Order: sequence, then structure tokens, then C-alpha cells
Amino acid sequence: MGFEAVLEELEVLTEDIELDAEPDDPVDGAEKLRVTLCVHYTDEYPDALPELSLKPVEGEVDDQELDGILQGLRSVGNDSIGMAMTFTLVSHLREQLSHLVRIRAERCEKEEKEKERLALEEEEARTRGTPVTIESFKAWKVAFDKKIAMKRMRAEEEKMKGLTTKEREELKRVASRLTGRQLFERGDRNLEDDALLEEGTVSVDASQYERQEIEEEQEDEGVTFSDSD
Repeated sequence: MGFEAVLEELEVLTEDIELDAEPDDPVDGAEKLRVTLCVHYTDEYPDALPELSLKPVEGEVDDQELDGILQGLRSVGNDSIGMAMTFTLVSHLREQLSHLVRIRAERCEKEEKEKERLALEEEEARTRGTPVTIESFKAWKVAFDKKIAMKRMRAEEEKMKGLTTKEREELKRVASRLTGRQLFERGDRNLEDDALLEEGTVSVDASQYERQEIEEEQEDEGVTFSDSD
């Protein structure tokens, strides 16, 4: 005897039956889902719908999902008024469970893809850094120049502390004179180095301070030059 025939016989012999149902088209890797369809036949059946309810057996089904399934079952049952409908109800229930499983799988896949997209964007932003614009570069340059100026000033103050009063005055005098390049640009090519020194002054090698200062700036900027450059 087929399943449909058994159900029709049960409709005659009993007032209540419970039938377990699973998706007829399960999705690989998806959570298993099984519910029990509870059917109570009234005296008006099959000219009226039986009383229907659902009980989750395996897997999670919330109240909203259960209500949606029951509405679908009642709609199908109304189309079968006047004839045995239990088999039709069970078949429709299995289809609805399959639909629910597919929706969940698609939602889960979509959420995973969204997580991957956000993670990729975060990684790209981390490795790419902040885009440089004209305004941001100008702001950085002002801050950078200020930082270098402060370092130079502190370094100069430290150097001056180790000199005598006379040496400090001579260093200031040397620093205030035009450099060789400036003299060259002015056209003073015939000036001798000895003419730049005054008699009785203390000799201070200012170049060592200048070179040290340049090297410190180059180290700050990550650039290194050798003596052969």
C-alpha cells in the first residue's frame, strides 16, 4: 500500500496524526532540518481544513518561519477542500522546508562574501596608506620643516655650550659670512681664503659642525651619503 493510501486510511480511522517531514531537496553542508506536522481532523473534514500545527524536531526554526510555513499549508489545504489532503499537505511541507534551507544557505554565503570583502578592503587600506593630496603634502611639509628647524636649534645650542665665549663669538662671525658658493655667485672669484680670517682670532672649524648637521638631517630623512659622493 502506498504512502498516500495509508494517509487516506488514517484520516478515516483516527482524529489526530503526527508526521515528521524533512526537506525533499537538502543542501550539502546545510544544517539538518526536521519538523513534525500535527493534524487534527474535525467532524467537518474534508469539507473544512483540519487543524494544523508544527513542532521543530531537529534544527532551529523560529516562530516567524513556522507561521510562514503554516500559512502556506493552509493555502494549499483550501485548494483541496472536499477531498483527502494530508498527502498534499506533507508534500508541500517538504517543499517549504527545502526552500527555507536554500534561503538560509544563500544568506550564509552572502554574509561570508561580505566578510571577505570587508577584510580585503581593510587590508588594502592598511597597505595602501593615506592618499597624498596637494593640501596634505603642504601640511606635512610645514610640520617637517618645523621639526628640522627645532632639531637644528637644539643641536646648535648643545654645540655652543662646549665653546668658550671667544670661540662662540668667532663661530657666530664665521656663520654670518658668505659661503664660497655665495661669493662665487656674486662674482668674487679672486678672494683668497686668508683674507677672510682676521688677525688674532681663534680658529674654529665650522665645517665640522655644518657637516655633522647635514649628516643628522640626512639620517632623519633616511638618506646616507659617503665621502666619495
